[in-house]
Amino acid sequence: MKCVRWKSNQSAEKVNDSLFVLFHDVQCSEQDVCCDAEEKEKMLHTCKMSSSAYKLSVAPEMDILEYSKKEWRGNTPVAKSMRKGYEAVARKFASIRQVRGDNYCALRATLFQALSQATQLPCWMQSEDFTMLPENLLSKYDWIKQWQLKEKPSRKTGEISDEIKEYLLLLKKKWKCVSDIKCPVEKQEACDELFKNEEEEYRLYEALKFLMLNTAIELYNDEKNRRRVPIFSLLLFACDTSSSPCQLMHNHLNQIGHSGGLEQVEMFLLAYALQYTIQVYRLYKFSTDELITFHPSNPEEDWPVVTLITEDDRHYNILVRTCQETML
Repeated sequence: MKCVRWKSNQSAEKVNDSLFVLFHDVQCSEQDVCCDAEEKEKMLHTCKMSSSAYKLSVAPEMDILEYSKKEWRGNTPVAKSMRKGYEAVARKFASIRQVRGDNYCALRATLFQALSQATQLPCWMQSEDFTMLPENLLSKYDWIKQWQLKEKPSRKTGEISDEIKEYLLLLKKKWKCVSDIKCPVEKQEACDELFKNEEEEYRLYEALKFLMLNTAIELYNDEKNRRRVPIFSLLLFACDTSSSPCQLMHNHLNQIGHSGGLEQVEMFLLAYALQYTIQVYRLYKFSTDELITFHPSNPEEDWPVVTLITEDDRHYNILVRTCQETML
């Protein structure tokens, strides 16, 4: 099976007009929409959020309708559709928090939301085996030594186990610290402070990526042993570039944060790794039954829920402050 995966060959802040034209052509062929200079400006604005002018990883809250008016000012079909989408979402959520637009945005938005509402350590993080994952996996799969860390891409072979163990410990420590805070305001302040520390932030993302790899290995082995697996797992390993966990690591997980972000099937993998339901409002699907997507499709009842919003399945922002229940 040949799978088509969109990838960026350069960092978000270096996107230029030629890349926009290519992206525009792909989007128009799939959605039959037209874009003009206003949409071009909007796309470039989103992609450049990680530049030096945009320092915050997660921006302060902003009224959803105000955000929509600010970002989509034109009268093109796309701009009108986006504004209507935001109006619909505003009946459920009051505010949006803009997430820094690099190739970590899906991980950043999901982790920020998870920590913001955390009241305890997840059960799987309390296990004694949690911090032993790197050592245990490396003892079985030698190819994991080729894992690429953002901060130390040229590290010596053999250091990977200790590095990732350190990152997993950091994730556990930060999760525990935030979940122990009872005051909602103080909890939010702690999360805001954490996501101002780039060095720690990127280490947390590496920990998440490794948890995704661990989950992928478990699902792959379950399928090989004829155990029941979720549908997304079958789709993931049916692709030419991710037919095994090793290929998934080389071609996708190692690229996250460098030349690409999370794709839709990898959002499912992230949800299973964290045992969280990731609910996403996909505004380009407005007026269809795919406006709201759940990862996984059939969520576990006891999994906490984080809610994100996207205009294109590539960049994700955060929805906050639930309004009174209304029908979308």
